[in-house]
Amino acid sequence: MILTNSQYDIIMSEYSLRQNDVQRELAARTEEIYTALPEYKELRDRISRISLEATTAALRGDRSLLDNLSPEIDKLNLAMSNVLTDAGYPTDYLEPHYFCPKCRDTGYVDSRKCSCFIQTSINLLYKESNLSDTIGDCSFYKFSVDYYPEDFIDSTTGVSARANAAHVLEISKEFVKNFGSGDNLLFYGNTGVGKTFLSNCIARELLDNAHSVLYISANALFDRFSDFENGNTSQIFDCELLIIDDLGTELSNSFTNSKLFECINSRLLSKKSTIISTNLSIKSIMETYSERIFSRLSSSYRLLKLYGDDIRFKKRSR
Repeated sequence: MILTNSQYDIIMSEYSLRQNDVQRELAARTEEIYTALPEYKELRDRISRISLEATTAALRGDRSLLDNLSPEIDKLNLAMSNVLTDAGYPTDYLEPHYFCPKCRDTGYVDSRKCSCFIQTSINLLYKESNLSDTIGDCSFYKFSVDYYPEDFIDSTTGVSARANAAHVLEISKEFVKNFGSGDNLLFYGNTGVGKTFLSNCIARELLDNAHSVLYISANALFDRFSDFENGNTSQIFDCELLIIDDLGTELSNSFTNSKLFECINSRLLSKKSTIISTNLSIKSIMETYSERIFSRLSSSYRLLKLYGDDIRFKKRSR
């Protein structure tokens, strides 16, 4: 799990809010008990007084009160507990009720990230991924090769659509397994053959393991680059996995070519993985984008073609 400074600050701000809520609720419960059960407050005040008296005496050289302090406090604590339970309150009513008792809402247990910190990170990463509303049904076990016909044979490779899809699925699983090595994928093929779904399957696996993922369409990517005032591009370069969907649907010009090269090249240099999906053929990619871009894609990306019938149409007709 690699968080940016801003992501870490967001998470720790949430923990600070949790701690404030716990203290506010505890203060309200304490005020309630002091009002309803004044004898409880008297006992607590008694503990404060004898503790102060014993400490003051010890500073003067008399430790007798301090040596007998613990048994006396134990008796008073038992009396306080009885006052609460006799009035129908649970014994822990005036103890902090933490969102996470393991870390007491600090995010850490013995200097290690608590499980709640990891889950909070995952929730934030999902929110920032642009996938939280669309990724729910995407998982490898739901990627069925049965949608790919065995009699649909690629004329170049001689491989059936089904066998090819099974191969691409295994490569995608390996991508997740070996994530962090800087691998990159380019899915290409006609509309509806599972490119985006498979990208989302990969994204879900990584998000569930607290990796930062950003999904963005090609149009939105270049809109963000062109919005100089409001376009925050740091996430594009910093996220562990960038998914660029529907490359080729944008208006191609010198600006988009320049920014696409900058994005691809920068992430390659920093060894951050990128997945690109496109309806363009390899020939069309060569014709649409600069030679520098195609050189980076062909040399540093695994080019994976998906082909067959439109799966979305098949699902609707079932």
